[in-house]
Parts: sequence; structure tokens; C-alpha cells
Amino acid sequence: MATQPEKARGPQLGEVLEFMRLLWAVDHGLQSTSKRMESALGITGPQRLVLRLVGRFPGITAGNLAQILHVHPSTLTGVLKRLEKRGLLERKSDPLDGRKALFALTDAGRTLDVPSTGTVEAAVQRALSKMTRTRITHTQDVLTALAEELGGIPTAADPPTDEAARRSTDAR
Repeated sequence: MATQPEKARGPQLGEVLEFMRLLWAVDHGLQSTSKRMESALGITGPQRLVLRLVGRFPGITAGNLAQILHVHPSTLTGVLKRLEKRGLLERKSDPLDGRKALFALTDAGRTLDVPSTGTVEAAVQRALSKMTRTRITHTQDVLTALAEELGGIPTAADPPTDEAARRSTDAR
């Protein structure tokens, strides 16, 4: 006889609810790991991702970071301020456009810009290492489509954001 958790899986839930159940499990894992990272490393999962990206792209603007992360720049402001306050990021004015800030890692930030155990990144690396390139590509396709449906990634059919519309007007 099947136990209750076994009954709650598979065909009884259907494809959509089963997928949602797994997404919730991933979200819970991300949140839990992020809290453990904060205790162990002093930074959360999202903060570490920002540090890793700034490490890859020294001198990146907040706007470009927001584009890479598919978030509104105002969402990123708090993360950048916390990392700056902790002395992990430095902000400099863009010499070509003083209204823009360019971000780079400090020496302390560089010490965290390395692969580390107990991070979301390490868990993703372990999971991906067990998959074929084809499976990874298909999974990325599904996640991209879902992010687009949820509005997390703009599609070509989406109207331009205020920022994109402003840049288009400025370019004229």
C-alpha cells in the first residue's frame, strides 16, 4: 500500500501541479541555503550572485546587473548598498556619464568571489554535473519559458519598459 506522500506524486497531481510542487521545493531549498550562507559566509545567495557577477564584469553598471538578473534596478539597489556598506563592493562614477555608477569588487569582495562549498552555486554545480548537456539545455528552455510567462524575463512581444523607452527617445 502506498504511503500518503507517495500518493501525492506522479499522475495523481498531473503535470502542472507536479511541476509546481518541484518549483516550490527548489524555492524552499534556495531560501534555506541562502540563510545558511548568511550565517556561514556573511552574505545571502542573491548577494553572492551579485558579487560573482561583478567579479566577472568589473566596472559593470547597476542597470547592466539588473538586466543580467532580470530584475528592476530598484530591486538591486538594496543588495548593492548592503554589499557596499560591508566593504565588498566599491562604487565609482562613470567617467563618460557621471549619472551612472560603476561597481567593482574590493579586496574583501574578491575573497568571496571564489567557488565555495555550502553555497547555492555549489549545489547547482553538483546537480548540473550529473546531467547531460542536452538535459541542461532543455531544462533551461523550460525555465526560460516559465520566467517569460511569469513576467520575469521580457519577451520580444512585451512593450518597452520606461527605461528602454527613454533610451530609445534619447537616441533620436
